[in-house]
Amino acid sequence: MKMRIEKDSMGEVQVPADALYSAQTQRAFENFQISDLKFQRSFIEAIGLIKKAAANVNGSLGLIETEIAQVIEKASQEVSDGLLDRHFVLDIFQTGSGTSTNMNANEVIANRATQILSEQGKEGKVHPNDHVNYGQSSNDTIPTAIRIAAVLQIRTHLLPAVCQLREAFLKRG
Repeated sequence: MKMRIEKDSMGEVQVPADALYSAQTQRAFENFQISDLKFQRSFIEAIGLIKKAAANVNGSLGLIETEIAQVIEKASQEVSDGLLDRHFVLDIFQTGSGTSTNMNANEVIANRATQILSEQGKEGKVHPNDHVNYGQSSNDTIPTAIRIAAVLQIRTHLLPAVCQLREAFLKRG
């Protein structure tokens, strides 16, 4: 597997060359290999929705540049749509308030948003903390994502199953 070097405040770390995540996600991946359980699609979808909404608000308030907010929104929509799931590599069991998972999302979205800028023929770099995570905290983002994911699961799985059960009961009289 080809690797690239990423740097953060703790130094250098090798990351798979084609990964959209960066150093913090790689460190969490290496340090918290506890189970084979990954986050469910609905949770990743919820994280994408949160990051998209935050970028929209931060852009409209002038807290981050409009152009940056727009590419964050596009990248976040790709996360929500499931196009970037393979870049969410962390085990569900980890330390703290989900900071590693929040940073995984921030890094994936920032790197994809930077790619989108480049695809548009524009220069610039989207930063995971300064742009994607602006005004957010893992203490807010993760519990909110859990709640949104629950609503998504209710809407897509529970309610259809309850309707199907109701129909089965009605057929039996």
